[in-house]
Amino acid sequence: MTNSREPSITIDDLLNRTQGYLPADQVPLLEEAYGVAKAAHLNHLRPSGEPYINHVLSVAQILAAMRLDRDTLISGLLHGTLKYPDTGIDEKFLTDKFGADVARIVRGTTRIDKVRFNSQIDYQAENIRKMLLAMSSDIRVLLVKLADRLNDMQLQDFPEDKAKEYARETMDLYAPLASRLGIDWLKRELEDRAFGILHPEEHHDLEERISSSLHDRERYVKEVKKLLSEKLHEYGIFDFSILGRPKHLYSIYKKLLKQQIPLEKVYDKVAFRIILKTVRECYQALGMVHAIWPPIEGRIKDYISQPKTNMYQSLHTSVIGPSGEFMEIQIRTDEMDKIAKEGIAAHWAYKEGATITEQDASSFQWLKQLVNWLQELKDPQEFLETVKDELHRDAKTYVLTPTGEVKELPGGATPLDFAYSIHTEVGNHCVGAKINGTIAPLKTPLRNGNVVEIMTSPRQQPNQGWLKLAKTSRAKSRIRHWLRQDELQKFSKLGEELCERELKKQHISLKKLIKTGHLKTILQKLHCNSLSNLFVKVGEGTISTSQISEILLPPELVTEPEPELAPSPETKGKRPEQRPTSDEVITIDGVDGVLMRISQCCLPMPGDEVMGFITNGRGISVHKRLCPNLLATDPARWIRVKWNEVKVNHRAQISIIAHDHKGVLGELCNTISEADANIANIDANISHDNLASLTIIVEVSGLDHLQRILQRLHSLDYVLEAKRV
Repeated sequence: MTNSREPSITIDDLLNRTQGYLPADQVPLLEEAYGVAKAAHLNHLRPSGEPYINHVLSVAQILAAMRLDRDTLISGLLHGTLKYPDTGIDEKFLTDKFGADVARIVRGTTRIDKVRFNSQIDYQAENIRKMLLAMSSDIRVLLVKLADRLNDMQLQDFPEDKAKEYARETMDLYAPLASRLGIDWLKRELEDRAFGILHPEEHHDLEERISSSLHDRERYVKEVKKLLSEKLHEYGIFDFSILGRPKHLYSIYKKLLKQQIPLEKVYDKVAFRIILKTVRECYQALGMVHAIWPPIEGRIKDYISQPKTNMYQSLHTSVIGPSGEFMEIQIRTDEMDKIAKEGIAAHWAYKEGATITEQDASSFQWLKQLVNWLQELKDPQEFLETVKDELHRDAKTYVLTPTGEVKELPGGATPLDFAYSIHTEVGNHCVGAKINGTIAPLKTPLRNGNVVEIMTSPRQQPNQGWLKLAKTSRAKSRIRHWLRQDELQKFSKLGEELCERELKKQHISLKKLIKTGHLKTILQKLHCNSLSNLFVKVGEGTISTSQISEILLPPELVTEPEPELAPSPETKGKRPEQRPTSDEVITIDGVDGVLMRISQCCLPMPGDEVMGFITNGRGISVHKRLCPNLLATDPARWIRVKWNEVKVNHRAQISIIAHDHKGVLGELCNTISEADANIANIDANISHDNLASLTIIVEVSGLDHLQRILQRLHSLDYVLEAKRV
């Protein structure tokens, strides 16, 4: 083996990391795990050519730096063993050798590579779904995955065509997850490294400009720390530490974009942190800071009395500091600072003889809730968008039920979100809310301390508009679920009607199909798992009824039609007039066999832009595209249709206003008849000012034919107006 493939990191480096906290009797199993990993990855290299074992050692070292327990470190060493099929290692081996916890964590961190997906989005969604599910049962899965991703971003040896994809996933998923766990240093490094890949020019420019002002910034930090120390002494506080650190590049970049300002105007490029011993001292220090510099309105936040969901506690304030520059100061205790740095990892760190408490486990209850809500989202794109949306929510609103129970909701949440947080049925039947005793619409943003009472009605049902009002993943997923179920019921009812109609044409009954077993053949060939599934697919247009007829017309099910009556002498030799049906005149792109009818409210005809509307059990009604009745319906039930080439007469309603005189009705009817049109109905009225108002329904071949009729009517000197209604 050449030197270039020798590990640059050794097991001794890892063991040195653990000496300060891991008992000596736990080290042998850790060394054994390293031996297994080294043998498993003997011939595995990173894309850069570096031995893969270096990567797993680096992952384990990151976990050891967070002082995590032995099983987590072992999982870090073995996290790639199930990824490669040639390792000879499976879950049973891991369970027998290192325990069920290690096997579960390693399985949870392994991507799904053995299943074929229709698209990259499907693949990404399923991997994230799998990881979130594993994380919800053991948060250490996420800790190992974050360490793995951090080392990937540090090495940046992934294929060039995958670099931006990895960086985007890191920015959208892994950095927010690190933030949710309260591991701030990890979140900042992930963001900065992803920022460098996604926006290399902006990253380089910002880095250079920040570096050029390093000397001035160091002097500024020194002056502020000196002043704060002197003032703390005056207040009788002597045991403290003050830190001044530059904000990381990505946070500065976000501020530049959000506020549309140049770098010189970003005054709080440095954040100060005062670490004290007691909570009382924290509030004393806050008052002291405000006595020195005026605070900025709306920028004071008390996370000590109201901790974040990731257990973060601190006082935040922004003040107008020296030279009139904005300055951010955070104030907290030693214990709060430890949690702020390590987040949930501080609670999962090894403590001899200690176990994870119920309070520790509840700190990532948000993750379990998120996973539960996401289970209903089947569409991969919707799933990924919901994950990103939920993870990027920081601001929280705390409201109360009438009984005093506190509900935590995202910033901007509405009474609709509140209703669904109580129970799905409360949300589904929500008609309004009382906020602090006053009736308010569902779109009203909730504020901290609001007392919210939900009003319900058994007749109320969710609609598409609710998706714009809801802010939480739970509410949106429940609304979508209800809408989809309602849509499926309607499609099923329509599909059943269409199937029975088609079978009736072929003189076959559904009961006979079921009895003879031929239905099973139809379901198999059309890839339907049940009769109701077939009805839904026919109703929504993915399967046409003609496909059913083509697949199976068993002779034993076809009955002879009744013999036709002999024609009478009067009708003998004449062919009865056959008027084409609406579903012969109108079609849905790529779909046949769907029951359609021309709407009588707007009477569309060829040449008109049309749209279909899925009715409740009566097929598709066809309207003009701008028909007021259509525009008043739910767009989710619209379906695109088009005119066929079939020549057939269509009905149109025209309105005529003319000066009344003897024989006016006959003259108008003659004009219409001479234009080769048939009159189906006439409604006439004479006004007191001697004007005749007529509404006439005519049968025409199309829009051009109708225009010719209107032109002829306009040519009559006594006609004041002639138009289509």
